[in-house]
Amino acid sequence: MIFFKVHKSYREVVAFCDSDLIGKIFEEGKFQLNVKENFFKGEEMTEKEAVELMKDYSREDATFNIVGEKSINAALKSGIISKQGIKKINKIPFALVLK
Repeated sequence: MIFFKVHKSYREVVAFCDSDLIGKIFEEGKFQLNVKENFFKGEEMTEKEAVELMKDYSREDATFNIVGEKSINAALKSGIISKQGIKKINKIPFALVLK
């Protein structure tokens, strides 16, 4: 399953994260990926539902934080990221979409 949460600021920041990664910290060299519960844990959904939400929010000029295999696959299917936009820390894929 995938968690989805929206943070309101001057533009919407949309967070997607694989549910099994919540609360974990991944480190590699000087880089750290902290999957904080208060930022990522929101509504739980399927990959198909996440794809549709990503498409909807991309039309709204939102920014995205995406962490985990399932979430990244949903982002690729929705077209909001390309494979070149995916980074990894300790084998955990993530992507940022800033518009």
